[in-house]
Amino acid sequence: MVSANPARNIVGVIGNVISFGLFLCHAPMFRQICKAKDVEEYKPDPYLATLLTCMLWVFYGLPIVHPNSILVVTVNGIGLVVQLVYLIIFFIYSTNNKRSKMLAVLGIEAAFMAAVVAGVLHGAHTHEMRSMIVGILCVICGSVQYASNLTVMVRVIRTESVEYMPFFLSLAIFLSGCCWTAYALIEFDLYVAIPNGLEAVLGLIQLILHFFYYKSTLKKKNIELPTVIVDSVDAVLRRSWGVTDSGVYFLLGPCSSVVRSPGA
Repeated sequence: MVSANPARNIVGVIGNVISFGLFLCHAPMFRQICKAKDVEEYKPDPYLATLLTCMLWVFYGLPIVHPNSILVVTVNGIGLVVQLVYLIIFFIYSTNNKRSKMLAVLGIEAAFMAAVVAGVLHGAHTHEMRSMIVGILCVICGSVQYASNLTVMVRVIRTESVEYMPFFLSLAIFLSGCCWTAYALIEFDLYVAIPNGLEAVLGLIQLILHFFYYKSTLKKKNIELPTVIVDSVDAVLRRSWGVTDSGVYFLLGPCSSVVRSPGA
């Protein structure tokens, strides 16, 4: 059921559009994986985590749990499909060892969701109780994913460079957080407000970091320009996607952040 409040619906639709764009920001990296037919050092962990978060939010937004939250269902339903596509590509081009680990994690997530759904529907008999149980789980998962952006921000401060934190991505994260926080406050929903309020704050901090370190990034690029020629194409791609020699995950794709479930 859609909320009767027009302002809330408008804000939610805008949030859906922004969040959909954020989900698709990882598409260039997966196009490259398909071309190379190899996942290289990339890991499926962020997408597995986002898949679980999306499943929880879809369940939260259903009328049997939290009425008038269909826009939460739509954005996370889209996110769920996108993550499944990403994971299928990962599975196709991964080694057998990585495939086994993916299947194990997916099995655990499926069992966890089945337990949550069965426990909530059979153990909680009011919308308030169901919303509280599922909402708390969503807040925990969403907040952990959004807070993982701190890794990127620490890197920016340490290197005095925003090379691995694209401006328009930071702006989109900030706007997405603001939209979904406003959505949650119009008809107060604490469980949607907490993680998205955190997202808005982190997005604002990223924009502030851009303001402080943009010029120093340009200077470093000008200094390093002559050495870029000797780099292999593979090395350039790895730097732009944030994959270090140790396989640490920072950013995926030229316009993406730590994978998350925007909008809820």
